[in-house]
Amino acid sequence: MSDPIEAYFAQVARRAPERLLRRTAGTIRFELEEAGTLDVWHLTIADGRIAVDHRARDADTVIRTRRDFFVRMARGEAKPLAAWLRNDIIAEGHFRFVVLLERLFPAPPGARHPRALTGERGEAG
Repeated sequence: MSDPIEAYFAQVARRAPERLLRRTAGTIRFELEEAGTLDVWHLTIADGRIAVDHRARDADTVIRTRRDFFVRMARGEAKPLAAWLRNDIIAEGHFRFVVLLERLFPAPPGARHPRALTGERGEAG
């Protein structure tokens, strides 16, 4: 897949963080703007899984942003909550899904989990 947005949504549908999603149910619609066009993606979260389709349907939360900025989030170069605070993304609906986005997008390139870093230091010292 050469399109980073298609690749991102395919990956989310394949490897959703089940532990996080077991207690979550709802829908998120992403509206990605570019040169006067609107690319729409719809996520349905239920039973620890995410289903993705490419249709404009009603959703519990609607996320709007520029297509190029979404690509930055998909690469881990921008974090959703910080983007929302800066108005790089606009959200309407249930805020809990904006918070959930932090888990659905990758960490910044080169980032490591604090436990992994502590374990490495403990072994070396």
